[in-house]
Amino acid sequence: MTTSIDIAREAAMAADDKKASDVVVLDVRGISDVVDAIVVCTAANSRLAGAVVDEVEERLRLRFGLSALSVSGKGDGPWVLVDFASVSVHVFSPEGRDYYRIERLWGDAPRIDVATDQAHSSEPGQGA
Repeated sequence: MTTSIDIAREAAMAADDKKASDVVVLDVRGISDVVDAIVVCTAANSRLAGAVVDEVEERLRLRFGLSALSVSGKGDGPWVLVDFASVSVHVFSPEGRDYYRIERLWGDAPRIDVATDQAHSSEPGQGA
């Protein structure tokens, strides 16, 4: 049975494969009434953000048969939000990630280990 954590891991790996940086998965089950998992990543520019979003949508459609319920902010801002019901994917510009600091909003949430090519850090923009 596929869980929201499986979906979030796959989304994170898709983002990493498209060269998003600082990819983090937060397990917010029991903390949030809205979603079970949050994927946060950074894209260096709007073109890369679009490619990351497209790859995440394609991978989740192919692997799990999921389609995004909504996509907000694509192409026009520092933050793209992709809603997959139990999982939300947040793709930030570097400036947007630094400004919103979404991981701090969910500071109590455990981080889920995801096997990606990039080292994960506790703060965006810092190496492990």
